[in-house]
Amino acid sequence: MNLKADNLFDVSGHVACVTGASSGLGRYVATALAMAGASVVGVARRENALKDWQKPLGDKAGYVCHDLMDRDEIPVLAEKVSAIFGSPDIIIHAAGVNHRQHADEVTAQGWDDTIWLNLSVPFFLSQQFVPAMKARKWGRIVTFASLQTTRAFPSGIAYGASKGGIGQLTRAMAEAWSGDGINANAIGPGFFPTELTAPVFNDAERASRNASQTCIGRNGRLEDIRGPILFLCSDASSYVTGQVMMVDGGFTAK
Repeated sequence: MNLKADNLFDVSGHVACVTGASSGLGRYVATALAMAGASVVGVARRENALKDWQKPLGDKAGYVCHDLMDRDEIPVLAEKVSAIFGSPDIIIHAAGVNHRQHADEVTAQGWDDTIWLNLSVPFFLSQQFVPAMKARKWGRIVTFASLQTTRAFPSGIAYGASKGGIGQLTRAMAEAWSGDGINANAIGPGFFPTELTAPVFNDAERASRNASQTCIGRNGRLEDIRGPILFLCSDASSYVTGQVMMVDGGFTAK
């Protein structure tokens, strides 16, 4: 056994693509990967927010301003991403939407948009980058699961369905591609303060109640996601695939 110390979490020399990089967990993850040595391409709709994210990172980061709701433009997006640092061998799917509509109020359009962005985009965009990953015999695909991957929340039927699907999509992508060196896993955040969860954190009583339901006794902080994401994107997770890693302070353990 070789016990020589090394940095299993080093992602130097790798190219990462992060969707939803303009804010929240996507932005934090994109920054963490760049600071750990990867060249990172952020994807989001808001160009000013992407510029603000990219500027302090310098030549370690680039961005593509793109609306992921445009279903016919996924191949074009993949080409634009690959034109910056080359085809990515790490892809993080952090973009998402949650309309928080009661089942009685969900529309066909709202349902379709939620399933497309939260579940379909992670598959079809990954599919674009898989051939280059296969050629390298190395790749990492990380999707974003949720507490609602396994739990039902009020006014969460469309979002919950999409995130339940992420659990199975992750397993299916692992079955399809891990034999070629491409590991597919999901990270499942608990309650973290982001734009998407603002309605939760703006309600102090609700936020406190959520914190009390964890084993640790608090809600998530952005820095809590750094270790898990670097694990899933590096050689540290070489024998881990098809898994949903919950980063929720033990919320789903109770």
